[in-house]
Amino acid sequence: MAMDSTKRVMSGTWGELWLDGELVAECYKFQAKVTLNKEEIPQCGVMWTDYKVKSMNGKGSVGLYKVNSRMANKIGNDIRQGKDPRFTIISKLDDPDAYGAERVAIKNVSFDDLTSPTGKPPYSAR
Repeated sequence: MAMDSTKRVMSGTWGELWLDGELVAECYKFQAKVTLNKEEIPQCGVMWTDYKVKSMNGKGSVGLYKVNSRMANKIGNDIRQGKDPRFTIISKLDDPDAYGAERVAIKNVSFDDLTSPTGKPPYSAR
């Protein structure tokens, strides 16, 4: 479908982020990125190099305004008990001017770090 107007571009203002079924209203940015890991496959009689996808790697980040200690509590409590905390993140983008809504669910999310609650802390995940 062709874009008939710039108002059709989805705006993050209408986004929502859910962490283990709980709305994270203090979220101001979210990014999830999948990298395809490829292996070069040589072919006889062909001059072009070609590649085959062998695996995938996921990384991302969540930016939250400091409102409470939600993330420190969720991750810190499990880490102190020797557990590896994992989460499900669902993002929703539903701009009323866009052609439709979009939801993405990412399961088995493991956070790499938590930044001090000064300013706007980024939370890195994979």
